[in-house]
Amino acid sequence: MTNKVLEKIEITDIGAEGKAIARVDNLVVFVPYVAPGDVVDIQLRKKKKNFAEGIAVRFHKYSSHRKQPFCKHFGICGGCRWQHLDYSQQLHFKQKQVLDALERIGKLEFPPPQPILGSKHQKHYRNKLEFTFSDSRWILPDEPIIENRTDLNALGFHIPGRFDKVLDIEECHLQPTLSNEIRLQVKKFCIENGISFQNIRTHEGQMRNLILRNSKTGEWMVIVVFSKEAPKEIRQKVLDFIHQQFPQVSSLWSVVNPKLNDSISDLKPQLYFGKEFLTEKMMHLEYHISPKAFYQTNSQQAENLYHTVCEFSQLTGRELVYDLYTGTGTIANLLAMNSKWVYGIEYVKEAIVDAKKNSMINNIQNTTFFSGDMKDIFTDNFIEKHGKPDLIVTDPPRAGMHPDVIKSILNANPAKIVYVSCNPATQARDVAMMSHQYKITKVQTVDMFPHTHHVENVLLLETIN
Repeated sequence: MTNKVLEKIEITDIGAEGKAIARVDNLVVFVPYVAPGDVVDIQLRKKKKNFAEGIAVRFHKYSSHRKQPFCKHFGICGGCRWQHLDYSQQLHFKQKQVLDALERIGKLEFPPPQPILGSKHQKHYRNKLEFTFSDSRWILPDEPIIENRTDLNALGFHIPGRFDKVLDIEECHLQPTLSNEIRLQVKKFCIENGISFQNIRTHEGQMRNLILRNSKTGEWMVIVVFSKEAPKEIRQKVLDFIHQQFPQVSSLWSVVNPKLNDSISDLKPQLYFGKEFLTEKMMHLEYHISPKAFYQTNSQQAENLYHTVCEFSQLTGRELVYDLYTGTGTIANLLAMNSKWVYGIEYVKEAIVDAKKNSMINNIQNTTFFSGDMKDIFTDNFIEKHGKPDLIVTDPPRAGMHPDVIKSILNANPAKIVYVSCNPATQARDVAMMSHQYKITKVQTVDMFPHTHHVENVLLLETIN
């Protein structure tokens, strides 16, 4: 740990995890919440041999790319860390992040990328948010010191790096306005009725999480997660309040979570009121989204992302397609409309159930879905049994693909691969492992998450003749 201050340092670039970069002699310094063009004094907080981390403690000059953040929680919440950057600059640095990964990590050759697809909506674009109840909220720096406080209940987001502290959110700009109304009213109701918020350290308290989902069709789903301490009458009281207060909620669920972690992936939600799913429209298809189902969190941009996949696939109706990491079958079902057959593989069993339902809803009869570990299912034997694919679409998690999966792709040797990724670094690494057999012929970056450093990238790979 160091408190050394570097004076009048110009910020020159954006680096890993969305932090900005300054260079002092041979030292790279990562600084959050500043913009290229800012000239600042940097107080070092951590120093290694070739890099350091610090914070800006004084501004001497403000970047022309800087803008006023719109959220009162900016800089504390940990989300939307690029609010201070003009949106055109956000897109510039996201595209640069992708190209840097392909060039520096993968050492790959590729054609000029297509212009990044920006999000039409930079606020209220998310269709899912998860909030945490806590009886020990984060005290803001400008709040007075008060002994024996009684205003410590919070319903909001975890403070970065502090699993036990939650920032009470007054207004979040990520979901439509109803999200704020539901969260604030539920919090108020629980406080007024003496319903306890969890203590994240001791795991005591009745209220754990509040999950809000919505769709482009205007439907809303609310999932209330209670602890095992919450008796049935308390659960019913909270759920009745939401049902009566918010008629816009078409699907209301409860979950009792007795575990130490907040994940509900291995728990069974109970329908309290309304439909068992949200209805979403994606291009020309309809999808049903259940409480635990994965769906791209920016519905509008998801259409642009999947339209790109379809465009890169160049299907004629005769192709056999493998869709790896198929999730709820969104891509598989879109491609099935112009394919001979599509095989989808996904680890999460519940997602495969949804994928099959989505095929049935849309009267798609040329899909088959499998659940299990990708490296165990997608093997040479699988390919021998189901046929050599003409196209493989892969959309893995942030960690990228297991080497065994890459080996199976190379052995399958499809004419084309469409690789969708939320992590350009692991995408570049994986493609480099295939570069002796495939070349990149198209690059399309899509901004799914305005005001963050996260980005989706789509590559078209074709066999080297």
